[in-house]
Amino acid sequence: MNIQIFGTKKSSDTRKAERFFKERGIKFQYVDLKQKGLSKGEFQSVSRAVGGLDAMIDPDCKDKDLLALITYIASEDKLQKVLENQSVLRQPIVRNGSQATVGYQPDVWKNWK
Repeated sequence: MNIQIFGTKKSSDTRKAERFFKERGIKFQYVDLKQKGLSKGEFQSVSRAVGGLDAMIDPDCKDKDLLALITYIASEDKLQKVLENQSVLRQPIVRNGSQATVGYQPDVWKNWK
């Protein structure tokens, strides 16, 4: 397995995901979204795996103005705006090759090989 966890240290779900993999002895790479976000290619790969951009956006994010802008912006501009402001993404984003999840989903991770 080649696990990558994208999130922030302030996110309790990100910390729970790290704990999940540590407890099972599964190595993972942690990427802090505040320091280095998802690249466009990584973002598109995750988006395909989880069912699109809208599934990745956190409706409870703290920046409500940015969330409203992204919700109502033209669809062709939405991807670029989210890439510039990754604080609106649900956390953690966990990748295993072409598989990916958004949010804390240990039931899915248990089935990864």
